Amino acid sequence: MLVVGGPVGADGHARADHPERPARVAAAMAGVHDLALGDQLRLVAPVDVDLATLALVHDRGYLEKLAASPPGQLDADTYLTPSSWEAARRAAGAGLAAVAELERLGTGVAFVAARPPGHHALADRGMGFCLVNNVAVAAATLAARGERVLVVDWDVHHGNGTQAIFWNDPRVLYVSTHQWPLYPGTGRPQEVGGAQAPGLTLNVPLPPGTTGDVVRRAYEELAAPVVAGFGPTWVLVSAGFDGHRADPLADFALSAGDFAELARIVGHFAPAPGRVAVFLEGGYDLRALRGSVEATLGALLGARCEPELPTSGGPGMDVIETVREGYAESVDRVRALA
Repeated sequence: MLVVGGPVGADGHARADHPERPARVAAAMAGVHDLALGDQLRLVAPVDVDLATLALVHDRGYLEKLAASPPGQLDADTYLTPSSWEAARRAAGAGLAAVAELERLGTGVAFVAARPPGHHALADRGMGFCLVNNVAVAAATLAARGERVLVVDWDVHHGNGTQAIFWNDPRVLYVSTHQWPLYPGTGRPQEVGGAQAPGLTLNVPLPPGTTGDVVRRAYEELAAPVVAGFGPTWVLVSAGFDGHRADPLADFALSAGDFAELARIVGHFAPAPGRVAVFLEGGYDLRALRGSVEATLGALLGARCEPELPTSGGPGMDVIETVREGYAESVDRVRALA
């Protein structure tokens, strides 16, 4: 069973001349429909998210300012239209609705087909195309009920907002693979979490040209032991597909087949069926986005799918051991200072 929260943002918060545009949701949904799931596909309407729920991760003053802001530029990359506040609330609500439906069913996989994306949104500031941190709202809602939440972020850009929100939160483990150097300039191996959550942030910065074999090794050799030690009860994926080799905003060399392989690895981090929710983040080449969504969800569901072949042979293998050492040393340092 595939539960889709949304789609949200296909007809609002719209600037056709911007990379973060409504056609992205249409492309993602085309990837969903390519799986031909029939009655195994369930669309769930977003819930209405109130300020109290959003305030689990965002400053109330920022939310009130965002709600009242006129159309224009929030920063050099991030814009507001008359419908942006509504779209941002509904995008976060799509995640909550999808998670709630998985809980009700006790099985399946969720896909949150919503924009604007969220993982760059800080507690008190939107940036990087993001206004409200959708995956963080879902993670904080689950954590408030006693769940232990793993957030896997394979977007090619580091999710600085998600990292910062959960920096000192022992209920949430944040794992990110991302291109380095690249916007927003965060995500070094030495960034491992605060005194109350040492080691619960794991960053694997990788060079331009990185291929799928390197990213897979990062999750299998670096992330898997940390995840096992944490023992998550839920897995939320910040699924950016801008690591695809066709994407115009970055320089990884991944294929749709690589996202399928990553999905299989990350899916095994979940402790039981019905505990994986995939949130759309980046991905700006529409054809690559469509194929990558199909491949990712097909792998998680075990559905018939024939994506591009996985890639290998690019740079970055030497980074894995360096990251392992930097992470371990930094965790020891944080614990010593606690």
